[in-house]
Amino acid sequence: MLHDEAFIIGEFARTIDDRFRISLPSELLEPLAKDAAELVLVKERRGCLSAWNPKVWEARWQGGIDLIQQKMRLGRLEGRIQHVQRFGRLLSSRYRAVSLAQKGRLVIPEGFREFLAVEPGGEVMVVGAAVCVEFWHPQQWRNYLETQMPKFTALFQHLSE
Repeated sequence: MLHDEAFIIGEFARTIDDRFRISLPSELLEPLAKDAAELVLVKERRGCLSAWNPKVWEARWQGGIDLIQQKMRLGRLEGRIQHVQRFGRLLSSRYRAVSLAQKGRLVIPEGFREFLAVEPGGEVMVVGAAVCVEFWHPQQWRNYLETQMPKFTALFQHLSE
């Protein structure tokens, strides 16, 4: 599904309001929410959530989930039930569909708020991550940039080979 989509890029500072709402910049909203009244919000890493177009999310994950379910039906995961349970727990709490309101605003749901660790009135970095949009706690974003930016040229060369 990556081949059909234009890169979603840009970096914007936003503030979460007292109802845990955040507005997406139009530059990021247009390619992300194409033909969608809602987005899929995903816990990525502590201090970072991602927002996906539902069709892109479905294409990315459903095939793998279907394969795991097929393996279960065929008994190919016998003896690995603890792995299946762990996968189920994480999958159950990892993502949620969220509605888009006017002006590209969405509410960060309970459970996701704590994961992002930003209080009402706090700043959030909204970043285009090529295939999705990410919401970052500002300090976590700075930490990520400090470790990853020196690796940018090598990553670019690797992906463009």
